Amino acid sequence: METCLSAAPDDLYRGHAGPLVLERGPATSPLFGAFFQAVQEAGYALTEDVNGYRQEGFAAFDRNIHRGRRLSAATAYLKPALRRRNLEVRTSAFVTGITFDGRRATGVEYRVGGGHHRVDAGEVILAGGAINTPQLLQLGGVGDREHLRGLGIDAVQHLPGVGQNLQDHLEVYVQHVSREPVSMQPHATETWRRPWIGFRWLFFRNGPGATNHFEAGGFVRGDEDVAYPNLMFHFLPLAIRYDGSAPAGGHGYQVHVGPMYSDARGTVRIRSTDPDDHPVLRFNYLSTDQDRREWVEAITVARQLLGQPALQRYDAGEVSPGPAIETNQQILDWVGHDAETALHPSCTARMGTDDEAVVDPTTMRVHGVDGLRVVDASVFPFVTNANIYAPVMMVAEKAADLILGNAPLPPEPVPFYRHQAGA
Repeated sequence: METCLSAAPDDLYRGHAGPLVLERGPATSPLFGAFFQAVQEAGYALTEDVNGYRQEGFAAFDRNIHRGRRLSAATAYLKPALRRRNLEVRTSAFVTGITFDGRRATGVEYRVGGGHHRVDAGEVILAGGAINTPQLLQLGGVGDREHLRGLGIDAVQHLPGVGQNLQDHLEVYVQHVSREPVSMQPHATETWRRPWIGFRWLFFRNGPGATNHFEAGGFVRGDEDVAYPNLMFHFLPLAIRYDGSAPAGGHGYQVHVGPMYSDARGTVRIRSTDPDDHPVLRFNYLSTDQDRREWVEAITVARQLLGQPALQRYDAGEVSPGPAIETNQQILDWVGHDAETALHPSCTARMGTDDEAVVDPTTMRVHGVDGLRVVDASVFPFVTNANIYAPVMMVAEKAADLILGNAPLPPEPVPFYRHQAGA
């Protein structure tokens, strides 16, 4: 799947000839250097590669960026295939439903502008993600029979697991003001810099516009009772939210943190037969004892990291959540108010063989239905212990082999780090 430029040719853990080119974040800002020193002062280790032998620890991150451009699935996979005679891509097309003949999927209906169209197919592959895929399944009559009957939809196949088991990663920003002008803050907040940033990117493919700035971070265990690192950190050499808002005070830095293994489970359920009517999403964040405990641990560890001596020369104070947020309940109240989705919804049409499973893991076909497969994050049994971009690609690569009937690759007998309690 990948061509990892930072890996040695004999690295068993990384790919060397795939369509997704990965470049390691340079992480050369003084803030990155101070952060790496701080995590060690806090008692955490550095690791050579969080995607290699040892995930636990901190390192510069590989990003799917090559020559200053992000490699999306469309860029890496679809664009090179556009020349194929048996491929037609229709964009800005809103799928309104799956057509069935009995229990066999026969195609899809979609809308472009004001026009309605239908495509008949020998097989339909849904790749709409963990929200749109269960929505389309339910609209087509695949889901919980009682829920569908209440909306006036005849059930094609009773699969109560459709839209259940919704999982996601939630995250917050722990932000500090920097007393020294070493952050990337001016490049994000001072509009007069943007023409020069654009010029450097357009003609030289470098500069602030050629990176996502998430160039380093790591994974740690929130306590000694968990066997795997259950907290993920991204360090950013500026203090800014996804919506572009920044705290007052000029230069800053932040870590993004959130639990990776939350046991909170939610649902995606359509509310009507209208495909334009957004489904009801219930993520149920902070709804379990484990989730609440791990959130307190996440903020505690984040503050521990950012409070180390290595960062003191830059630290002009925490601005989010701020020193007024101290007790466990105050932390949970702040998370409930301030946290944002990490945009990793998954698991709503999970693969498996039990009564609640939706997709057969040996074929990617929807249980009890012919001519219909699902290939996206909704088939995850559990949300992965990191961002889901690469795992979605892995599902697609595996599904492509299953669909083509390719012999499975042999397993790779490579070791990986396991934490030993008390070590």
